[in-house]
Amino acid sequence: MESLNEFFINYGYIGMCLAAFLAGTFVPFNSEVVMAALVATTSMDPWLTIISGTIGNVAGTIFNYYIGRIWDVQPISKWMRIKEKRLVKTKNYVENKGSWIAMFTFLPIFGSAIAIALGILRANVWGVTLFSFIGKFARYILVVLSVKAIV
Repeated sequence: MESLNEFFINYGYIGMCLAAFLAGTFVPFNSEVVMAALVATTSMDPWLTIISGTIGNVAGTIFNYYIGRIWDVQPISKWMRIKEKRLVKTKNYVENKGSWIAMFTFLPIFGSAIAIALGILRANVWGVTLFSFIGKFARYILVVLSVKAIV
């Protein structure tokens, strides 16, 4: 029986996209391993591999974002004991200018929390998409360059 990584590798660009989607959600998975294996052991185009990974990973981030959108801010603020005034100020900032924080959704563990928090705080979904694309695209370029330097 093949491993999950082998499954994704066997499906090329679509496998890369699916692996990256899974890694982009709150599911603990490492798409960089799949990307590194694809770049190191196949003749797949590195740029198309980066793009398919980025698209899948951003889709996973947007999935997390919409999970956050389901939640209501008020009960969370009471549970976390955040003052209403502070919460409104933070929410207004994130709604208007805070989507740039999505650039850091590539971070392990914290990335999912950032995306969910941006959804809870109702950040602009287009800004979240753009900035998460930038961060994830840059990270995957670094993965490919690292693999190419080793291989």
